Amino acid sequence: MALPINLDDILQGRSVEWERLEFKAGWNPEPTLHTLCAFANDFHNLGGGYLFIGIAENNGRPILPPAGLDPASLDGIQRELLGLGHRIIPAYHPIMEPYEIEGRYVLVLRAPGGQSRPYKAPLSLSNDSKNYAYHIRRGSSTVRANPQEEIELVELAAKIPFDDRRNQQSSLGDLKISLIRAFLRDVGSELGDADEKMGFAEICDRMGLVDGPTEARLPRNVGLMFFNDEPAKFFPQTQIDVVQLPGGPAGRTLIEKTFKGPLSRLLRDALYYISNNIIEGFVVKHPARAESDRFSNYPYAAIEEILVNAVYHRSYEIREPIEVRVLPDQITITSYPGPDRSILLADLADGKLVARRYRNRRIGEFLKELHLTEGRGTGIPTAIRAMRENGSPTPRFSTDDDRTYFTAILPIHRGAVSGNPLATPQVTPQVALFSIGNNVTVV
Repeated sequence: MALPINLDDILQGRSVEWERLEFKAGWNPEPTLHTLCAFANDFHNLGGGYLFIGIAENNGRPILPPAGLDPASLDGIQRELLGLGHRIIPAYHPIMEPYEIEGRYVLVLRAPGGQSRPYKAPLSLSNDSKNYAYHIRRGSSTVRANPQEEIELVELAAKIPFDDRRNQQSSLGDLKISLIRAFLRDVGSELGDADEKMGFAEICDRMGLVDGPTEARLPRNVGLMFFNDEPAKFFPQTQIDVVQLPGGPAGRTLIEKTFKGPLSRLLRDALYYISNNIIEGFVVKHPARAESDRFSNYPYAAIEEILVNAVYHRSYEIREPIEVRVLPDQITITSYPGPDRSILLADLADGKLVARRYRNRRIGEFLKELHLTEGRGTGIPTAIRAMRENGSPTPRFSTDDDRTYFTAILPIHRGAVSGNPLATPQVTPQVALFSIGNNVTVV
């Protein structure tokens, strides 16, 4: 058995049911069919989901060791699932594989977002049932779509996310096995050790990196974004520009660094550079008490969340890079276009950026496997919390009425501003014990 996900989080009880994950204690065809229909519809562009049959749950957490399935029943269940796939309109079939956990067998169904949505399934599997309905995921539950959601599903039919589309200007050879192996090792997938048995093409297929008929498999855009050394050849301006302006916009000094390559690499390289060249740690000692105040000019966690958010949500059809601009009093991170129109401008000003639908469902899937994002709309709130815990001013967010851009503004901690009373008379020479960025002594 080999899946392109890290099962350790599930087997150690660190994962809970949510929009992309469901556990079922035993085989029950009807609710399974409805859940597969919901994953195929992928209403929020999260990338479909995974269904574990043979694992019970308690408050959304898996109960281990699993209840398991009778090994003699696995083949019959898979044949039944094949037939159930034809009951969905249009037909839809997940990837099915048995898996042994602590001596018990479970059946894992990987159900990616469908290319032919919307999908509907019969309300009942009784022979005389002719009533069909669209199903979607709402949190950790599979529900029947309401009339408004049905309209949205129909509108989504012609809107397969760009990162999940087939790339007609590429070939299977443009996907690099070395990058795929490195990714699979990073996420702890057993597919990393399976390439000799199943072959490169099958691994790409199981990871959802390719699409099309067997005789003409083509990479999907997300495969080229993560597993080609130069994705900018296919998607110009796929890069992060870090621009430092020590003297401000009117100054004469400009330090520019550009990061290119596969999305995971350019993101990590940019964050490493920012951590080591821009972030500084401070220790402020007070004469009246023993405890010192420790803070950064900018909290790393806030920059990480905002930059990951930019890589996740930017459009790769727009030929504009992500820009990180470092000014004397703030850092701005800008990407194109702006947030989804489901986010109200008033909420944007308050940092409430919870989109109803994600622009790049597959990019989010891979970033989540790398533990770079949660994929649940938590990035902006996490950044705001990191700024607050660091004692920094509240970040600001801006866009225009047409949502052509999105800028996050992170003000510098006032104690890190040259000449600030907090940073001068109360600070004694001492190196801050920070695990990231540069440690500095202010005197």
